[in-house]
Amino acid sequence: MNTTFTYAHGSLQLYRWPLNQPNSSLQAWDAADELLLQHTQEAATQFSQQHKREPKLLIINDSFGALSCALAQYAQVQINDSLLAQQGTVYNRRQNGLDLTTLQQQSSLAPYPLAPDIVLLKLPNNHSYLQYILQQLAGVVTPDSIILASAKAKDINRNVLALFEQTLGPASASLAVKKCRLISCTYNAALQQQTQNSFPLRWSLEQSSYNVVNHANVFSREKLDQGARFFLQHLPTLSAEQTVIDLGCGNGVLGLPLLSKDTAITMLFCDESYMAVESARQTISENLPDKLAQCCFIVDDCLSQQADKSADYVLCNPPFHQQHAVTGHIASQMFSDAKRVLKQGGHLRIVANRHLGYADSLQRLFGNCRQLAADPKFVILEAIKRS
Repeated sequence: MNTTFTYAHGSLQLYRWPLNQPNSSLQAWDAADELLLQHTQEAATQFSQQHKREPKLLIINDSFGALSCALAQYAQVQINDSLLAQQGTVYNRRQNGLDLTTLQQQSSLAPYPLAPDIVLLKLPNNHSYLQYILQQLAGVVTPDSIILASAKAKDINRNVLALFEQTLGPASASLAVKKCRLISCTYNAALQQQTQNSFPLRWSLEQSSYNVVNHANVFSREKLDQGARFFLQHLPTLSAEQTVIDLGCGNGVLGLPLLSKDTAITMLFCDESYMAVESARQTISENLPDKLAQCCFIVDDCLSQQADKSADYVLCNPPFHQQHAVTGHIASQMFSDAKRVLKQGGHLRIVANRHLGYADSLQRLFGNCRQLAADPKFVILEAIKRS
């Protein structure tokens, strides 16, 4: 793995988080970071000369802290929807001996700071989250704010530029550099009255009286995804006093039918996304408010905060990607954490794409795995923690 990030003002040792990822070809920054950093440093120098002070930075969607570390000399607020991104940033700052006092970290749902001098945005994977970010920026930036965004050239198109222009103001994209482009945008205060917050979304859960709440960066924003639909047909039958963990809970849709029964279970909703955990909280709160006392909602790196041998069931629809990279290390960590947290005789039940081969992984880890159901695309697998 390449860990040496060289830029105009020096070099850093940067690592992807969590550490020890199996794909050694991945690194903790990309060409879009390099392009954004180059233009930010130029803008910061000009700002300092003009205003006789250092600029205040707002850094959004900085996956492993490359931008935060390279710009550590400036006071900055870093906003991410990912707990892992926050942890990775702090780790990389410490590894490079950088001052942590210039860094303030906020979740994606916290109010954005007023009047940032320079905004740095790595474009997120989905346009709904981008729209949410731009709507939040519209409430805090000024016509003097320098707004810069970057992504792969293929991800910057007319629709993306139109979203900037409709929400913030005039925007233009640079020519491609290393297959990436930079967006420069100027805030138009006249648009402020036209900008409305569109999130969270709510949609009806099929064959039920429930409405599911989805914040902008949560998977399957407007309807039930196929994997969850299949999983809902194969949920376990629970007994009173059992503890169930929905690992990678997303909008919390798996918990609705389990909590709707009269059984007095304890339900933990865990996800590394702040928006996912808040979506789950609101989904339960708006549909089953009397069941909230049986629930905990936890932003966590898999199950790192959970005690050993504390759960009877772990339910999981594991992802197979991190940011833009396809990887199996997240699912592997989920399975390992589930085994540690399960009581003796406890069950891990997952839904997964058939081609991912998770049955072999569970067989090696637990010493057993059985297929409970399958359709042309998905399988339901279960492993039991035995002595």
